[in-house]
Amino acid sequence: MREVLLGADPPVSVTRRAEVCLTEWREEEAPDLVHPEATLVARHGNDIRWWTWAGYRANATLAATLPSIADPVQRPTDCYVRLREDLTPDMWRASRESAGNGAALVLPNVDRRAVHGLKFSVALPERLAVATVAARLADLEAASEALREPVRYQHGLHRVQGVG
Repeated sequence: MREVLLGADPPVSVTRRAEVCLTEWREEEAPDLVHPEATLVARHGNDIRWWTWAGYRANATLAATLPSIADPVQRPTDCYVRLREDLTPDMWRASRESAGNGAALVLPNVDRRAVHGLKFSVALPERLAVATVAARLADLEAASEALREPVRYQHGLHRVQGVG
């Protein structure tokens, strides 16, 4: 998705209407969502999002790894991690440093109800069943990669320029 917003042609045939829509997205929305050389932290009002484009599993891993800056009530998406609206440069720096460029990743939080879908869950201690689901949900490689990428800042976050 990130590459298509940056101008790559999608690997499928698209209708004329889809081409027009994609052109509009690239011109109007993409500058606030993607950067060709980095991930992007963007503020829109009180909403701050880190556009990693790393995928659901990686973003769930990042949210669990960065609890001091991730919005605690967010639901991870394929595209971004929602950050706390009171994010400061010092909070960003400290949280990223504590993650050690991916060396100190944390498994995603798992709703205990998700364990019921795990085969043989009744035979496992709850702690082990939850850990198994969390490990399956994580994408440690993509989360590490997102933490190592440079970060650009937009819309009111210029004061943290160069912190990433």
